[in-house]
Amino acid sequence: MKNNSRITSGFHLLTLGQLNSSLFKELIARLVTVCLKPIKVIFISCLLGALLLVLTPPALALTQIKLFDISYQDCPPELAEGAVISSGSAAANCFIVTGKAENGTYKTVYDADIFGRIYDANNDSVLQNRTRLGSIPEIPPGVSDFEFRISVPANQPTPLKLKQFKAAGFSGQVRK
Repeated sequence: MKNNSRITSGFHLLTLGQLNSSLFKELIARLVTVCLKPIKVIFISCLLGALLLVLTPPALALTQIKLFDISYQDCPPELAEGAVISSGSAAANCFIVTGKAENGTYKTVYDADIFGRIYDANNDSVLQNRTRLGSIPEIPPGVSDFEFRISVPANQPTPLKLKQFKAAGFSGQVRK
């Protein structure tokens, strides 16, 4: 409060023309200090914000990938030989699921997980309690082909029904 009253009284004296040079110098020094402090704070804040913006790692956003033209075929004999289901005891049929993946972004998508549902001829789930079916390591921008292998218990009748297929991946490599 004392500083403000002194500055105000300094302005009053300045208008009257009765200010000596030492008081004038002190007044200018106080004005510069009072006015420059907020400018310094704003400048340092902007500089710090710009540095944080530059040094921030890229966001690895989850990117949705459209899957279409989904089909399946029997595995080649070298892959199908000795196929068993996950419990390891029952025989299984081996299939290769193929399709096309559309990456609508301008960046390559990495480590995309494939989700979907597979039913047998009786509409029973082939892979119960499991909707993640496979993965695609890398999907460039545009349309690309993919495939993954599944094992289906031999007692489930074909043809298989492939439904609700989609994929989601990252704009940067997550797993190395």
